[in-house]
Amino acid sequence: MVDDGGDGGQWWKNGIRRYINLKFLDMFLNDTDYRVVVGESAFKAISQASAEIIGRAEEEAIEEVSGYLRPKYDVERIFGSEGSERNSQVVMVTVDVALYHMVSAMPQRLGYEIRETRYKRAIEWLEGVSKGRIVPDLPEAGAADGDAEGGGRMAWRSGWKRGIVW
Repeated sequence: MVDDGGDGGQWWKNGIRRYINLKFLDMFLNDTDYRVVVGESAFKAISQASAEIIGRAEEEAIEEVSGYLRPKYDVERIFGSEGSERNSQVVMVTVDVALYHMVSAMPQRLGYEIRETRYKRAIEWLEGVSKGRIVPDLPEAGAADGDAEGGGRMAWRSGWKRGIVW
């Protein structure tokens, strides 16, 4: 459940984590992640959205990113990590997707073009990861904490057709 904390929606003064109580959001994203991507003035403008919109945008972003990563990677460990344990590329992509959803929900669509461009780049990166062209340093699905193999993956191939044998 998300509330505005009784401060009239000015959640950025006390930090967004105080108001959003979702499974991964309390640990994975923080205010600094947003400020790195958009800058202080744009962050304040975007942050005028209600805490509910911000919470839903982050929840949708995490689920969208998880959809691309889930087949190969352990999303619970990825989004359950904190601080320096987080993969910086996944953090940036998640923030870009969340900001795209936030800006799309705002009436004036402030900075929509740059958000759309960054969103498309984020999706291209996620598609590259899901197709195996990009291999990030992430825990694989089914892998134990110390197991880098990922456990249980198997590839099937056949030999080249050599022609007709009579």
